[in-house]
Amino acid sequence: MLEQIIEKDQELFLFLNNLGTETWDGFWLFVTAKMSFVPLYALLLFLIYRKLGLKALLMMIFVIAAMITFTDQGTNLAKSFFGRLRPCREEGIMELTRFIHSRCGMYSFFSGHASNSMAAAVFGGLVLRPYYNKLIFILLFWSFIVAYSRIYIGVHYPLDIFFGMIYGALSGVLFYHLNKYLLKRFIDVKT
Repeated sequence: MLEQIIEKDQELFLFLNNLGTETWDGFWLFVTAKMSFVPLYALLLFLIYRKLGLKALLMMIFVIAAMITFTDQGTNLAKSFFGRLRPCREEGIMELTRFIHSRCGMYSFFSGHASNSMAAAVFGGLVLRPYYNKLIFILLFWSFIVAYSRIYIGVHYPLDIFFGMIYGALSGVLFYHLNKYLLKRFIDVKT
């Protein structure tokens, strides 16, 4: 059963990955670059500051740092535990992959980009929901785009993306509730 799931995952990866064209490669490389996230994160921090104030923002920066650390390290532990090779390293797959990234890590399951972007989207969307109720949909769409970029450039399978997004969403919700508790307890801010 597991072999069939992995085989279907590989087939879907090859189909999606090979939809790419040189015309779009630059765009997807930009989307997948971690530095391309900075303007969005800066905007979210500004919106948090504007709506909740400096004290709340400073506390939230620590919560966000803890969330990203938790999400990132959980991803690294999963990669080490499962040891699934990336498509750009797996015999029989790498020869058929459009690999356009400058480097290829070792393990694939699950995607750190997918988990971190989803955690940020869920956390930011929930924190700002009382003020910008549609923002969470924009952030979730952004997270899906970032996650898909990992398939496009040839470094993750669809199941890596799916489980990374699930883990990220759970992390975002967990840290949102932690943040809500801390703001209420120490700063007397209700979100």
